[in-house]
Amino acid sequence: MNTIANNERTKQVAAILGRFGLSAIFLMSALGKIFDFQGTQAYMESAGMPLTAFFLVGAILLQTGGGLSLLLGYQVRWGVVALLVFLVPATLIFHAFWAVPPEMQQMQMINFMKNMAIGGALLLSFVHGAGPFSIDAKLMRSQHAGA
Repeated sequence: MNTIANNERTKQVAAILGRFGLSAIFLMSALGKIFDFQGTQAYMESAGMPLTAFFLVGAILLQTGGGLSLLLGYQVRWGVVALLVFLVPATLIFHAFWAVPPEMQQMQMINFMKNMAIGGALLLSFVHGAGPFSIDAKLMRSQHAGA
């Protein structure tokens, strides 16, 4: 049975588009942090975070490195780990819908659930890798060709 979901071309295109879409949110977020470092730092301070400059630089590095890894399909599993190291605490700190006033709960719950969905997509990327059109796949092909 050759359904569209089992078609190799469909899988290849879906992997590329999925990596692009998933990496875009992290790369855009990192750029926003870079271009509004002080504003982002003030927002982090308002959430009660200590050592905001340290954690902000760390967030930028994790999002940029992980986002580029995912986009390019290079060392994707390590990139996913970096993005999860950023995503989990950011979600718990900045989207704690259970700890905000009632008028903010729905918005924060939506953001929390969005991050849960992103985390799920990251886990799928961790399990399935970058896909056939990626630096990882090219390196694997060249290793097998040389063996």
